[in-house]
Amino acid sequence: MMTSTHPTPTLAPNPPATDVPKQTSRRFRDVALLAVIFGFVIAGLVGLAAATGWDETKEQLSKLGWAQVVILMLLSLVNYVFRGLRWHVFARRMGLRTTLWQNLRHFIGGFAMSVTPGRVGELIRMRWLKRETGWAMERTAPLVLMDRASDLAAMAILLGLGVALGARDVAFAPAVAVAALLAAFVATRPALLLSFARTFYRISGVFPRIWARIARAAKSLSAVSSPSAATFGLWLGLVGWLAEGYAFYLLLDWMGAGIGLAQAVTIFTFSTLAGGLTGAPGGVGGAEAAMIALLTLAGVPPEASIPATAVIRITTLWFAILLGLMVFPIAERYSNKGSS
Repeated sequence: MMTSTHPTPTLAPNPPATDVPKQTSRRFRDVALLAVIFGFVIAGLVGLAAATGWDETKEQLSKLGWAQVVILMLLSLVNYVFRGLRWHVFARRMGLRTTLWQNLRHFIGGFAMSVTPGRVGELIRMRWLKRETGWAMERTAPLVLMDRASDLAAMAILLGLGVALGARDVAFAPAVAVAALLAAFVATRPALLLSFARTFYRISGVFPRIWARIARAAKSLSAVSSPSAATFGLWLGLVGWLAEGYAFYLLLDWMGAGIGLAQAVTIFTFSTLAGGLTGAPGGVGGAEAAMIALLTLAGVPPEASIPATAVIRITTLWFAILLGLMVFPIAERYSNKGSS
C-alpha cells in the first residue's frame, strides 16, 4: 500500500536519460524542417524579385526603416496577446485551474511548431496541460477546437466586412467566408461531433479508442461553446486578426502601394486562410502565392507586392515562430516540474 503513493517515473522532473537522445533528435528534426521551409520560401521570393528587377525591389525595401518594422511586429504581438487571452478565457471556462501566465506560455510556446506537419503546436499545448493539470488530451481537445473555430469565424467576418466595404477583387472571398463560418459552426456543436463519431464508428468499426475519445471530447465541448463564451472569444479574435490586417495596410502604404484598408485586410485574411487550405505547414507557399496574386489583381506592381509579401510574412508567421522558439524551452521546463 505504501509503494502506491510514490510518484510514477513519468512524473519525474527530468526525463529519463534514455529519452534525452530521442528528444534532442526530435528537436533537431523540427528545427531543420523549419529552416528548410523558410529557405524554400525565401528562395522563391528572391527568384521572383530577381525576375522583376533587383533595383525596383531594393527601392521598395529601402522605404522601410527599423521603426516601421517594429510597428509591424508590435501589431502582430497584439494578435498573439489577444488570442492568448482567448485561450486563457476558454481554459478557465472549461474548469482548468491554470493561471494567465501558464496559458500564455502554452499558447505562444506552441507557435514554435507552426510549420511542422499535422499542427503539432496544438498537441504540444495539450501535452503541457496534461503534465501540469493531469487532464487527458480528450478533455482539453475542446479548447483547441474552440480556438481554431474562433479564428475561422473571426476571419470569415473580416472577409465579409471587407467585401461589403468594397474589396471586389477577391472573387472567392464570399465563398471562403461561408465555408469558414460553416466549419466553425460544425466544430463547436457538441451534438454534431458526437453524432459524427458514433456514425463513423458504426460504419467503419475501426479505431474504437480514437472515436471514444472524440465522443468524450464532444461531451466536454459545451463548457466553452456557450453563446457568451463563443461571442467573447470571437471579439478577441477579431481584434487580433484586424491588427495584423492593419499592419499589412500600413506596410503597403509605406511602400507607396496603398489600396485601402478594407482591401488590404481582405487580401491578408483571404491569403492566410488560403494558405491553411493547402495543408502546408503554416500555410507556407500557398499564402504567399495568394497574396502576390491578389495584390497584382488590385493593381500593385510586382516590385512592391513581392517585398511586401515577404516582409508581412516575416513579421507575422516567422515572428510568431521566433517567439515560440523563445518560450518553448520555458514551457517545457515548467511542464516537467508539473507546476507553474
